[in-house]
Amino acid sequence: MAAPSSSATNIMLAIHEKKTVSVDLYRPLRNYIVFNYSEREAQNVEDDLETLKEMRNNIERFSAADSLSTRRDVLQNYFKALTTVESRFPISPDKDHVNSVTFTWHDAFKNRNKASQQNIHLEKAAVLFNLGAVHSQIGLACDRSTVEGRRQASHSFIAAAGAFAYLKDTAAAKASIGNSTVDVSVECAGMLERLMLAQAQECVFENTIAKGSTPGVCAKISRQAGLYYEEAVAALNIAPLSQHFDKTWMSHIQLKAALFSAEACYRYSLELHDKEEIGEEITRLKTGITSLSDAKKSAPRGTPQQILEAINKLESNLNTNLDRAMKENDRVYLLRVPPVTSLSPLPAFSLVKPMNMNDVLDATKEKMFSSLVPDNSAKALSKYTEMVDDVIRTQAEKLQQGSELARVNLKEMNLPDSILALEGHSVLPPALWEDVEAVQVSGGPAGLQGELQQLQDLRRVNHELLVQTEELLQKEASEDGQFRTQFGTRWTRPQSTTLTKNLQDRLNRFAANLKQAADSDGKIERSVKEHMPLMAILDNRPIESALPTLGRPIMSLDANEDAVVGGLKQSLRQLETLGAQRAGLEDMLKDMKRKDDILPKLMTFTGSSEDLFRKEITKYDNICQEITKNLQAQEQLLLQIQAQNSQFARTFNIEDYKASCEKCYKHIEAAIAKYREIKENINEGLKFYVTLQEAITNIKQQASDFSMTRSIQCREMIEDVQKQMSGLNVTYSHLSQRIPSQTGPANMATATSHQPPYYRQPPPPQGGGGGYVYPPQHSQQPGPGGPGYGQAGQPGWNGPYYNAQGQPPYSYPPNQGGYYKQ
Repeated sequence: MAAPSSSATNIMLAIHEKKTVSVDLYRPLRNYIVFNYSEREAQNVEDDLETLKEMRNNIERFSAADSLSTRRDVLQNYFKALTTVESRFPISPDKDHVNSVTFTWHDAFKNRNKASQQNIHLEKAAVLFNLGAVHSQIGLACDRSTVEGRRQASHSFIAAAGAFAYLKDTAAAKASIGNSTVDVSVECAGMLERLMLAQAQECVFENTIAKGSTPGVCAKISRQAGLYYEEAVAALNIAPLSQHFDKTWMSHIQLKAALFSAEACYRYSLELHDKEEIGEEITRLKTGITSLSDAKKSAPRGTPQQILEAINKLESNLNTNLDRAMKENDRVYLLRVPPVTSLSPLPAFSLVKPMNMNDVLDATKEKMFSSLVPDNSAKALSKYTEMVDDVIRTQAEKLQQGSELARVNLKEMNLPDSILALEGHSVLPPALWEDVEAVQVSGGPAGLQGELQQLQDLRRVNHELLVQTEELLQKEASEDGQFRTQFGTRWTRPQSTTLTKNLQDRLNRFAANLKQAADSDGKIERSVKEHMPLMAILDNRPIESALPTLGRPIMSLDANEDAVVGGLKQSLRQLETLGAQRAGLEDMLKDMKRKDDILPKLMTFTGSSEDLFRKEITKYDNICQEITKNLQAQEQLLLQIQAQNSQFARTFNIEDYKASCEKCYKHIEAAIAKYREIKENINEGLKFYVTLQEAITNIKQQASDFSMTRSIQCREMIEDVQKQMSGLNVTYSHLSQRIPSQTGPANMATATSHQPPYYRQPPPPQGGGGGYVYPPQHSQQPGPGGPGYGQAGQPGWNGPYYNAQGQPPYSYPPNQGGYYKQ
């Protein structure tokens, strides 16, 4: 029958902490900062130096009054601070280093032994040792009479094992290089790790018994506890630990190893009894009894009474079950009892493992001394950044090449345009669509009639201005002729036709230009009418409505058109999904790079930076694999789409459709070319008429100024003639009735009667050509403003109507059409 655990009240071991002596960290570290950085930097990290000093003082002053959890937290924080200090302050006897700091620690098991080192490795090893010791004390303090207490104790022993494992793997070897104590050696740290795991497994075993688990499960857990104890015993039996620990330690651990080995035999025998494997049961029971008997014989005086009681109780249970099994075998089963050497080792199952202290003691998030970055760390970080950039660049190029490959392949297969055409959504090539849009925005062929009307209106306005200007000059010439007839030789001023010859010539040229422009306008109108059927396609809105459509075959042999289209659509959707995934992967790459700050890890990492880089760069492996999978999937999908598109092309006669589209595209291109040609001619004509209107308006103003000036001269000359013809019956009032009143008041005629000349040339107009200037005319060479005209009011300007050959720029030689292209 099953019995309660014989170890339920067993005592366990806890470890005392190491002791240290005082050391000043504040002043040496501050001096190093001032010397290697600056006084300003030292002031910036003043708070960090004070915090580090306070942590070290707390480590030195630990007492029984401090709670175990407080001591644990202080040790963890101080270790992380030490990791930060190690990366920024070289502590060694070197004259360029922090050489005035010496750490001294006593052995935890032999307090008279102590070690001193001028480096941080002994300090870190001692702190890790004390952290494991505090965790062991927390586990020992738990109430193991309850399920929750045993669970908490197991967790604390696991944490202690983690601290000793961390000491063994990271700090013990470095601390052992110089003068050090045995307690922080690799061998001692490994032994303590096994011991803590054994005690954690023991707590699990006690809870397993309390829950009433099967004997087979209990046997496996008990056997693993025994194995952990046996490993600790093996470590204690070899140097340097064999002579370092008190005999009671060795006895305790040996008795525990025997106890749990026998416990496993006892629990396993219960399972064998239920299976009626009595022969093996007898052997297992005898093995357990022998193990306990040997352990008791070697136990020294002073062995804890609780352990001896547990051993005696278990031994009694083993003997009771052995007697029962032997009697049943002799009376009922008559099975052969196998020798111990023929049996396989008892199965074991571990439910504990050392706590991973990497996260607990991770110093990468520590802000202490974060502003101090040594040159070697900055250079190392630059190398890692180059590694990351190379990965990002390579993968980004793969993604871009994948997207470009998909685009080119689809374009070659005319996808998805063919699918859209089947659904009545034909599309133009992007460049051609932009040209059509530009035509439609400018009014399109339908708007050409309005622009032709503008040409007609401007031509009419120019013609009216010419007529008005001619009438002004003719009226003035007619009046001058009447006075010349009336006064004969006494009317001595120059004739109007002589003075206005230049104006008349220019007006004649403008009239010729207008006539030729009218001919060109007619050609434009005929061209619009002739090519409107060609250009009418451009008035379709949207232009896609004018494109041919892809229709289903008139006769279907197997009625699988829908399946062909559906399969191709599905593949295109999958390709689009892959494209979206690539966009997401590219964003992930950029985000990973943005967040990839390994400087804190680099500053606290104690190994080779190359090892850290190789480890850190692996974080990009997953996304690189995803990119490779995406591109491989796209490659397969494009092959599938190519096959599906070939079937689609055969089913819907895509070649004929493409030929129709090409024909339509050429029609649209020709319509655009013709529209642009006509539009350019119209724009040239509009520009011509606007320029000509300005020129005619200027000539009209000159003619008006000329008429007004001649009227004033006429009044003055009449006064002079009246004085010479005082005997004639010609009165001033009678004559003045025949002179148009274009000037100021009537007394202007007498204002200058004292001036003797009969004819006086008026002064030139002020303000840039507001009045008419009598001959001589300026040079007829073209002005500096380009072919045909210079700037109004400047020398050499004869209006915007002459080209470099002295001909009107808007004359139209035969077969050229003037400013209108044919």
